[in-house]
Formats: sequence, C-alpha cells, structure tokens
Amino acid sequence: MWLPMKEEAEGWYGRVLTVGNGGLNGCIDYGNLDYGSSFHFATIASDNGHDGVGGLPFLDSPEVINDFAWRSIHTIAQLSRVIAAHYYSPPSSLPLRSYYIGCSTGGRQGIQSALKFPGDFDGILAGAPAVDMQHLLGWSGIISRAVGAGSGKGRESAQFIDEEGWDLVSEEVLRQCDALDGRMDGIVTEPDECLFDPSLLLCGEESDEDVEREGNIKKRVCLTETQVDALKNIYSPLVGRDGETVLYPRFDPGAERIPMRNRVFAPEIFFYTFDWWRYAIYNDSSRTLDDFGLKDIEFADSINPGGVATWDGDLSKFRVRGGKILTYHGRMDPLIASGNSKRLYNLVFFTLSNTSNPTNPSSIEDFYRLFLIPGMSHCTGGPGAFHFGQRGPSALGTARNDSSHNALLPLVEWVEEGRGPEVIIGTEDSDDRKVREHCRWPGWRSVWRGSEGEDGRWVCEGTSGDP
Repeated sequence: MWLPMKEEAEGWYGRVLTVGNGGLNGCIDYGNLDYGSSFHFATIASDNGHDGVGGLPFLDSPEVINDFAWRSIHTIAQLSRVIAAHYYSPPSSLPLRSYYIGCSTGGRQGIQSALKFPGDFDGILAGAPAVDMQHLLGWSGIISRAVGAGSGKGRESAQFIDEEGWDLVSEEVLRQCDALDGRMDGIVTEPDECLFDPSLLLCGEESDEDVEREGNIKKRVCLTETQVDALKNIYSPLVGRDGETVLYPRFDPGAERIPMRNRVFAPEIFFYTFDWWRYAIYNDSSRTLDDFGLKDIEFADSINPGGVATWDGDLSKFRVRGGKILTYHGRMDPLIASGNSKRLYNLVFFTLSNTSNPTNPSSIEDFYRLFLIPGMSHCTGGPGAFHFGQRGPSALGTARNDSSHNALLPLVEWVEEGRGPEVIIGTEDSDDRKVREHCRWPGWRSVWRGSEGEDGRWVCEGTSGDP
C-alpha cells in the first residue's frame, strides 16, 4: 500500500483506492499504485493470491482460485481502510471514501465486488470488464481454433491466416466500413453497424493464392475458401449447441488492425484459455485442448470455479447504498469484444428496471454509465484518442487532468458531488488539439461535424431507437 503524506493540505484527501489485476495475473500493478498515490489516494494492490501470469497455481488449489475470483480484492479493500485509519490517526475530518480501478480482469473484479460485497467501494472504474469470463475465454479458444490453433499443424493449417493475410483483412474491413461514421480515418466508430463480408476476399477459381507483384515482391490479394469460412465464424456471435443462444458477441470489425490480435489468432490456442481449462476447470496438467469446443464451455459453466463467471445483473444493493460504476471499453479491443460491455449494461438494465426498452438510459444512469471508445485497443493504445486517465500508463498522454479528460476524476465527482459524467474527452497524445468526445451508451453516439481539416471535430449527439 502506498500512502500519501499525512498533511491534508498536500497529502491525503480521505480517499483509498484499490487496484485490480489483468489476465490470470498474480502480479502487483505498480503503475497504478503510483498513479493512484499521485492523486492523493492511499492506494493498495495485491498479487491476487498467487505468483506469475499463468494458471499453474490453480492446479489442485481451489482456494487460490477463490483468491483470484473475488477474495483478494475484498481482502485488500477491507485492509486499506484499516491501514488508512491507523496511519492517518487521529482520524481526518474528511469522510473516508473507497474507490476501485481496474481493466480487463480488473474490470471484472470491480463488477464482482459490487455484486458480492456492495459495501466495499463507493465508486468503481471498470474498463473492458472480463465478465461472463468463462464464455469470454471459451470464445477466445474457439476463434483461435477457427484459424487452426490446436490442430497440430500450426502455420501449415489450411485455416491459418498469417500477418500478410490479416493485413489484407484489415484493409478490406476499412474499405467496407470506415466511411460509415462520415470520416475516412482508419477507425470504425460503430463496429456493430459494420456488416463485414469476408467473401469479397475469396480467390478466383484459377488460383487459391492469387498474388500481385510490386516490383520483385509478391503480395497476396485474396484468401482461400477455408480461410474465408474461418473469418465468417470469427465475425459472427458464438452460439450454443442449440444454434440459438448467444454465448458471446462477435469479434469487432476493425479490431483485427491491432497487433495484439496475434495473441488470439496464433498457431497455438489462446494462452489464457489453455491455462484456465487445464488447471482450473479440468485440474489436469496433462490435459490438451486439441478438440476444444462448446462441450468444454458447458462443463466450465456447470462448475464455475470460484464463481468467476461474474454474470449477474442484480446490483440493487450497491445502487441503494449510493455506489457508482463508470465503465469504458475500446471498440478496437481484440481480446474482449466491446459488445460484451453492451451485454452487461443490458443485463443490469433488465434485471433492475423490469422494462422492455433498453434504449432509455435514464433507468440506471443514476449509478451505472458505459462509455465506448472508438479507436482504442484493449484498455489502452490504438489509433484513437485513448488517453483519458483510465489507468497509470495512459495518464501519461492525458492532455489535462480534470473531470472532463481523466476518467478517475469524474468518478470521484460523481460519488462526492452527485454529478455524473456526460462525456469523457480523450486525446491521441499530450497535444490537446487532437481530442475526441467519447459518448455514453445507450442514447448517444460519436458524430463528426465539420470539414476534414482542423475545423471539424467529434461530438456526442443523442440517438433514438435501438442503438
């Protein structure tokens, strides 16, 4: 735990901040420890109850899984209050407020905390939350297998798409969908509106590897039927064995541009999927996933170790006690589809509102808001305006640390002053001129207004109907 100085004028402001983790990690997030303490939070983080970034510690260790799933965050949240009260004794005249920050697994941990321990935090900043975690990792495994992972053939698999092939796919996605938002800038603002048709990349009958020449260099310009079929699966939602139940949203068109795609679309099955099923689900260090499929997801659902799935919309207790949740998700996230955050929003909405109209944000916006970030990859990075103070490293490029430009600060303002954020302004770098308003969902969307030059800008405008 990192503690600011005791003097109220320049030290502690009566706030504690708990930091989450990522992946299957058992690693302390020192970047966010530093970030939180720089804003005068007494900041605490943990190793999630184990060491390293893989799943081996889960083998034969159900209590370690419990630590990972929920107990570590709950424990340090409680501990942070005790340490702060003792260190800053006599007690400050300021009311003690407890906050949380995390992305990916850290986002899931924040949502799990609100569900399981609604008194732990007053405000939660949850990025790209890995909720419905077993369906997420199951989806990752299945789309890995779509391009030949686990087949034993590696890059020689007929479905495998190499770097050149993915570059071709990315170019075609932009050709079909970049202009949908009114601006050709390499960013698909609304991936849900992109009806990407990979069949347009299919090679002709003469050759299954059509190429064109640029000097002495051969450049592929099409894909095989097997590869196109793989893409159709990747860019479609994952459905259950009944052929109807959606288990997980599709891969976002545009996210294939992000190099991090290679973590999923590799010759080997996705690392986190492999380790979770081998060590936490099957508890068998010799287990292979060569035939990984829906049956494995169904088995994982049946045991849900540690209650890790985190798929429950009943946040009523957290809401009643005045808690606030601010979530965000990059729309070019190649690891967690941004559509999953929409699913979570709707799950909470329907659970709490008993209404059939998810397009009216007023029913849960008093305590829960979702911001979708065009052009941002997983938690940070990408070609868009991804600097908005959501986590330590991203704060380095944030143009201004105020409640419009830094996501942590409007959360504090929302909790302590009752004013929830309407927009979050992101910057591409520390140059304040390259900005973009990021909008709440549902009910708002990002629209380009003006010319292609410096006179134009992105603004949030209200929408009507189903988003």
